[in-house]
Amino acid sequence: MVCAYCASDVDRHEPVYVTENPTDTEHEAFCNYACLSAYIEANQLTFGAACEWES
Repeated sequence: MVCAYCASDVDRHEPVYVTENPTDTEHEAFCNYACLSAYIEANQLTFGAACEWES
């Protein structure tokens, strides 16, 4: 399986697997948390995803 970010073989690293649904069998694989973090930032997945706290 290859990393979704850098296309390296995830089995040569400490892979991280991500899925939208915990019961889903399909998932994205990343070499490690560094690749996952870079993927999130490169795809701007956290933009506009903040909680608003009201007093």
